[in-house]
Amino acid sequence: MSGGNLISPRGAIPKPPARRRDAARHLLHPRQLRDSLTLARQPSLRNATLAGLQAGTTAGIALPLFYLSPWPHLIGFAALGALVALFGRFAPSRSRLIILLLCGFWQTFAVFSMSIAVWLGTPIEGQLLLLALLCGLFLFVSVTGRFGAPGPLIFVFAAGASMSQSLGFEQVLERTTATAIVAALAWAICAASDIFRHSPSEERPLPVESLRPLDHRLIAAGRSAVGAGAAIFASYAFGANHPAWAAMGALAVMQGAHLHISMNRALQRMAGTLVGAVLAWALLMQDPSVWMLITVLVGLQLLTEMVIGINYAFGQILVTPMALLMTYMGAAQTVGPEMAPERVFDTILGATIGVAIAVLFSTLDDRLHLAERHWRSGG
Repeated sequence: MSGGNLISPRGAIPKPPARRRDAARHLLHPRQLRDSLTLARQPSLRNATLAGLQAGTTAGIALPLFYLSPWPHLIGFAALGALVALFGRFAPSRSRLIILLLCGFWQTFAVFSMSIAVWLGTPIEGQLLLLALLCGLFLFVSVTGRFGAPGPLIFVFAAGASMSQSLGFEQVLERTTATAIVAALAWAICAASDIFRHSPSEERPLPVESLRPLDHRLIAAGRSAVGAGAAIFASYAFGANHPAWAAMGALAVMQGAHLHISMNRALQRMAGTLVGAVLAWALLMQDPSVWMLITVLVGLQLLTEMVIGINYAFGQILVTPMALLMTYMGAAQTVGPEMAPERVFDTILGATIGVAIAVLFSTLDDRLHLAERHWRSGG
């Protein structure tokens, strides 16, 4: 490499500069912001809407039952189980049921693993380290299992929601059981209603995730654990109460297949979170009842899946209040509207670190792809 340009054979077209600082410059170009505003066409609005409806129906059934049961304190973990219905929306029906079964296991595992760590007396720093490692694990299993959207973020959210100062073993079992029961309900609802889905066919092809080589998946998992860990401990150092949100911000960005996609997701996640946090803050300021929260959650779940495929920012406008309301339901006595600005801070911090790690660990091919794309667009 000389002066930032790759040496090309005589007569070949010189390749554009592809150093890490060149990649950073391309990602900070105003054209990247315009690119993040692009609207896409939903691969299958019916499948996306049905996934949201399935998750919303699961929540609409399970949350009132838990609230009226002798275990109303488990309503937050019941809500986590309902999120399993979101996976595998573009997979063939039989494959989807297997994916949902596996996702139910990993969602339950996320709650159990962090809860058992708390029961064993793991200090908060140890829990944060475990969360970082789980980010890498969940990315690996999501890609290997080809679970599709929303990917590892749901599992990380569940693990983060399970962090606490102390727990009894009975509480560990309660949390785990509540999550598993509602995940099983989600599976049953999906099995009963998947007849309404579009199945992939030659006439109507749907997105299919290719399975990358094992070494690529392991490297991606390790990189994600490092990036999420950096975001987690940075958030903790700033005194934030929910470092898992920073981990999710970093992980969401680092899932991008290319550097420009990572940057788009960072910009979209930050913008959508800002708007969504304002909406959540306005609602929480009204001290809503549990019934109002359940109603809003069900509606947000459906709307999110209808719009997130069009632009990731649209989805984040709705995902953010949904996550904050679920957190509030699970711990209404210890959290309130003050969560909203912290969610924005953690998201910006995590997304920024995620982009930085993506560039730092990028390969030459990654940077060349970005540089050539930038040049083709007139850079």
